[in-house]
Amino acid sequence: MLSTYQYPKFEYRRPPEIAEGREGGGGRYPVVVVGAGPVGLTAAIDLAIHGVPVVLLDNDDTVSIGSRGVCYAKRALEIMDRLGCAEEMVAKGVSWNVGRTFFREQEVFNFNLCPEPDHHRPGMINLQQYYLEEYLVRRAQSLPEIDLRWKNNVIAVSDQGDRVALRVETADGAYSIETDWLVVADGARSPIRHMMGLDIEGKIFMDRFLIADVVMKADYPTERWFWFDPPFHPNQSVLLHRQADNVWRIDFQLGWNVDPEEEKQPEKVIPRIKAMLGWHANEEREFELEWVSVYTFQCRRMHEFRHGRLLFTGDAAHQVSPFGARGANSGIQDTDNLVWKLKLVLDGTAPARLLDTYSEERVAAADENLMNSTRSTDFITPKSATSRTFRNAVLGLAKDYPFARALVNSGRLSVPSVLVESPLNTPDTEVFAGNMVPGAPMDDAPVDSTRGEKWLLQAAGNRFLLLYCMPDAGDVDAATADACTALAAGAIPVETLVVAERGTAPAGLGTLIDVKGRVRERYDLKPGTCYLIRPDQHVAARWRSLDAAKVRAALARATCNA
Repeated sequence: MLSTYQYPKFEYRRPPEIAEGREGGGGRYPVVVVGAGPVGLTAAIDLAIHGVPVVLLDNDDTVSIGSRGVCYAKRALEIMDRLGCAEEMVAKGVSWNVGRTFFREQEVFNFNLCPEPDHHRPGMINLQQYYLEEYLVRRAQSLPEIDLRWKNNVIAVSDQGDRVALRVETADGAYSIETDWLVVADGARSPIRHMMGLDIEGKIFMDRFLIADVVMKADYPTERWFWFDPPFHPNQSVLLHRQADNVWRIDFQLGWNVDPEEEKQPEKVIPRIKAMLGWHANEEREFELEWVSVYTFQCRRMHEFRHGRLLFTGDAAHQVSPFGARGANSGIQDTDNLVWKLKLVLDGTAPARLLDTYSEERVAAADENLMNSTRSTDFITPKSATSRTFRNAVLGLAKDYPFARALVNSGRLSVPSVLVESPLNTPDTEVFAGNMVPGAPMDDAPVDSTRGEKWLLQAAGNRFLLLYCMPDAGDVDAATADACTALAAGAIPVETLVVAERGTAPAGLGTLIDVKGRVRERYDLKPGTCYLIRPDQHVAARWRSLDAAKVRAALARATCNA
């Protein structure tokens, strides 16, 4: 039990396969998702928004125990915006952009996750995972396409080639169902991964950290603070975050040769917290332990994330150390990448090999996360006296020398993956400035939309989009308007949004007024420039003038129809 949060208990309902006596044959569903954590819930909600009926199975009947995941990055919040969940998350969470790193008693380095103005969401929010899951459950329950089944435990899985068969156990007995596609989001230990005999490869780090969630009223700024070798915890590292409800997350490095159960006892935890608070505030500060855990960490992934009709996501597919907040954030990006592709395959407008690109793109993203996470962990927990000497020398120099600051690594924080090597990209043939290369996720910007949206990503939505910059003449000619109308009527529709300084586009084309010039700036827009955007808001292609044939070719490439 927590003093600041009361766990919901979700209602178990007898599955229709048992209620209707169909447990022998069972039902057949387009998609089944296993695991109602952040990743599984996100996948189910996104599928439902795309109009896909989905069964979501979970072996529990509540949200995660303990705060667990804490940090949710700007890109994850932008995805949650599209799913209709972000507002209450941001309202409840603690927003922050600045992180500070200390060596012993001195600050040696700081960073700002969102130094540019005019972005809708902050660089990061801190929010206990149980709140995130509760909000996602509430959103899922509002969508009739989702059949959310609590206390339904998957005990057997078999890929039949043209379908996946599952055996599910409940309090009313076991039943069988089939699905065209199975999305596996059942966590790091993934029973389904074990059932299928699939390996996960990587590295387990020989170190332990203590998590202490502490309730206290403190006037520390809403920033991320990381200490190397602080006087209150010598020769180790400490991380401090503020969460909702005046709950503060403190991570203490313990080393490997400790007893995890002993370290969780209040008589061991409380003196560590008192030492930290007393050193910083030089005063006694009342606090209450809310939740305590000890963890080891690992950097591992499956070789591939697609296995026949099974699609692995989140911790079931890849695991990283917590430094950098790359766990849940990367899992949410997995589903963002997967769902639009799965929708096209289900509709028959794209071949099943499009789902291979889910694995290709997200394996590349996982490798980037694993690399950054491993480097952070090696810097934070040196494995030899020589490594520690080098690390401390870097920290000692960082206060005064920029070259040393670039080497400081207290966790390279989660950023969206730029899929520059994706086979779905159409390479540039013209010169562009800026970061919006094919494969990059869209930058946000303030706009005034004819549909009422105030931000570019809100207007982009979850469809293929042509972002077209109004020509110098201040009008879209009839031939261009006809070409855009034809693109919208294709088997895979491409809708057009015209970026303008003022006025409106012809009937049938939406208009975005670039109210601060940020769209032009961030996308290097010149009159006639256009971008083809994927449903997960990654750039697929861009040109300096609109050629409908080139757009259709890029669309075919982005959907494996080329």
